[in-house]
Amino acid sequence: MSLATLLVLADGRLPAGGHAHSGGLEAAVAAGRVREVADVGGFLRGRLHTTGFVSAAFAASACARTGKCFDLDLGLDARTPSPALRRASRAQGRALLRAGRAMWPVPAIGREPHHPVVLGALAAAAGLGPLEAAVAAAHGAVSGPASAAVRLLGLDPYAVHALLAGLAPEIDRIAADAAARTDDPVDALPAAGAPLLDIGAELHATWEVRLFAS
Repeated sequence: MSLATLLVLADGRLPAGGHAHSGGLEAAVAAGRVREVADVGGFLRGRLHTTGFVSAAFAASACARTGKCFDLDLGLDARTPSPALRRASRAQGRALLRAGRAMWPVPAIGREPHHPVVLGALAAAAGLGPLEAAVAAAHGAVSGPASAAVRLLGLDPYAVHALLAGLAPEIDRIAADAAARTDDPVDALPAAGAPLLDIGAELHATWEVRLFAS
């Protein structure tokens, strides 16, 4: 495992369009559920243990079993009830795949796979393992919304990044749990849901003016 390669894959500055997505935070801010740093902390923790856990498990499995990417993609689609979130995940997957193919030889994994599936396949192509893929997925599930919080609410970036530092041990635990499930059948992989994120995504998709794509 190359730590430097993992940092490249998890870098928020990777030209894969992640900066255009808030992970549901913009809708939560508009609904009044997130207003200050403490609220952001709760949002990030909830997202980590639901969307983050599922994404980490599917990224780890895609890394370990690249030949099963089609089945994993279908499984992740079934775990994403919001059409808006399915579109956002596939759009991010498409952008990440384009960036990844400029760096590593990536095998064919479908036309527009979900983002976690692409992340796992790229991790494998880059010589990383399932645990590293899971870490990148879990970290990305919270680092994107954290960055969006600074832009949306004008919060102190030092305080927001302190939240990410505080979540690091939980990210490691989530990633380790996800990576331990790579031998599980697709139907047995985590399916933790976040109904408020689903509802917020559908409402957000109807806005004529918004800062983020999702």
